[in-house]
Amino acid sequence: MRHKKKGRRLGRSSSHRKAMLRNLATGLFLTERDESYYEGLTMADGKSVVNPPRFKGRVVTTIQKAKEVKPLVEKCITIAKNSIPHEEAAEEFATDAERNTEAWRQWRESEKWQKWVAAIAPAVTARRRVFAMLRDKEAVEILFDDVAHRFVDRPGGYTRVLRLAEPRLGDAGTQAILEFVGVHDRVSQVSQKPAFVDDDAEVEEDTTAEAEAPADEEVVAEGGEAESTTSEEE
Repeated sequence: MRHKKKGRRLGRSSSHRKAMLRNLATGLFLTERDESYYEGLTMADGKSVVNPPRFKGRVVTTIQKAKEVKPLVEKCITIAKNSIPHEEAAEEFATDAERNTEAWRQWRESEKWQKWVAAIAPAVTARRRVFAMLRDKEAVEILFDDVAHRFVDRPGGYTRVLRLAEPRLGDAGTQAILEFVGVHDRVSQVSQKPAFVDDDAEVEEDTTAEAEAPADEEVVAEGGEAESTTSEEE
């Protein structure tokens, strides 16, 4: 019995499973790269061009893997989101001078530098914590600089899992989409109630149409009789 052993094994060892989930979470964050990154990028053969992802903030995998990696992704986003106030507080004591210049050295020896270090320390710790889980500097940079700022006002639930109807080719595994909330949201629209015509109005229209039709037929008939009488007289 597997008491106190939560989670799915996914048919892998512990180290293999952790590496797979880490790579899947990293791949989700790296889909947010700028399109200029893929300009002139080729594969190892030097000929095949690397195309940007079709949809940013979305990966397709099996539904079991998507459900397992979702807590890891949301934990990273929460850590990054909680570091934003510390980064904003540290900007008050930061400097715009270039490194190793005279202005930078004066700032480094001033009291502002001590205050900046104290303010930025929690943000640096947060980046190190996320790097320990993802082991990818580029993914950490994208997470802290771009993704985390989207969910400042959202108290959790940063991703969604959508089951796909078509199974995976080869083993017919159930596929699913793991994506960020707020990027490809489905907007629900309320349908408008159609305007139906009253039954009394329909009856009145029918009666008026029937009353007008015979009058036209009589006029046509009278015209035909007049033509026949004139032809006989001639």
